[in-house]
This record gives sequence, structure tokens and C-alpha cells, in this order.
Amino acid sequence: MQSIAVLVALLTAADAVTDWTCVWSGRRRLHYATKPLVMVGLMGLTVLLGLVSGGQAAAWWLLVALFFGMLGDISMIGSSTRRFLGGVALFFVGHLAYAVTFLTLGLDAPLWSWAGLAAAVALAIPMGRVLRGARRMGGTPMVAALAAYSVVIAAMLVLGWLTGSIWIAAGATIFVVSDTLIGLNLAEHGNQPPRLTNVQIMVTYHVGQALITAGVLLAL
Repeated sequence: MQSIAVLVALLTAADAVTDWTCVWSGRRRLHYATKPLVMVGLMGLTVLLGLVSGGQAAAWWLLVALFFGMLGDISMIGSSTRRFLGGVALFFVGHLAYAVTFLTLGLDAPLWSWAGLAAAVALAIPMGRVLRGARRMGGTPMVAALAAYSVVIAAMLVLGWLTGSIWIAAGATIFVVSDTLIGLNLAEHGNQPPRLTNVQIMVTYHVGQALITAGVLLAL
């Protein structure tokens, strides 16, 4: 079982690097396949190392979070406002599932973990610019969607820190950095980020998800 898990981890890492290369080179069609496949790989690892070994509740919730992340990836294929809002809704559910995952693991809340509150505040600073850009892009529905999303992702971030897992805290923070980059891009360029920004978004997105997954599996 462990050898299969190692193989899945290596294939997932290779797929992620391939996806980043596709984003940099502008190979959109291949990117549309490689991006959600990273989530499929992380789901496979969750099944192999979490569910098969004992079926803990936290592993099930992690699987739900990753599944909705995969659906969000698929929904955001293209650049239409409607697909973007659909992706935001799916990721909203995914972050709720992450929050439940962390609560299910238990919040040890060591002293250092309360710094997650400061991290959430710091990453919320650009929200004014983000919401102004959202209004230009999609009006009130876009503003409402991103405001609600920012609340749930901030809760996910703080709870991730309070688990007392360095892996989860780092992953949650990097994940929020990815979403912050998307928000700032909306304020500047709409839903079509420059090439370098797009690569930064994808790298932080995949690394954040992978670290959260690793942290949860290690804590089981």
C-alpha cells in the first residue's frame, strides 16, 4: 500500500509541475486536464493513507474538500464571469469541508497557533481593492460572492493554524495567498491574469492543497 501511495504522490507532483509549465507556455487545453488531475491525485492519497487505513472522519471530510476543489477547477475552465462564480461557490463548500476537517482533527491551539489570527488579518488587508475590482467585473453578485468567500476562507485559515500542525498551518496560509493573488488580479486585470501571475497562483494553490493534505494525513 505504501509503495502505491509513493507512486501516486510522485505522479501527482509530476502532474503539478506539468500544469505549471502549461500555464507558463500558454498550453490551455492541456492545463484544463492537468489542473484537476492534481486534486484527483491528492484524493487518491487520502483514500490510500487515510480511509483504507481506518476510515477516520477527518479523512472523509478531507476527501470532500478535495473533491469540491476539483469541481471548482473544472468550473473555472474558461474566463466567463458565470463560470468564475460557479467555481467560487464550489470552493466555498470546499473550504467549509476543510474547516470541518480541522475541527474533527481537534484544535490543540498551542500558543504559536494564535498567530493565525494575525495572518488572517494581514491577508484581509487587500480586500477593499479586491471588492472594488469584483464590482467592476460582475457587479453586486460578484461582490457578495467574494465577501462571503473571504469570510469562510479566513475561518479555514484560523482553524488550520489552531490544529497545531505546522503542515496544515503552512498549507492553509499558502492557499489563502493563492486566492489573494486571484483577488488582486481581479482588481487589476479582470479574470485573465498575466502569465507570471497565473503561474504564481497555480504554484501556491497546488502547494497549499498538498501541504494541507499531508498535514491531515500525518495527524490521523
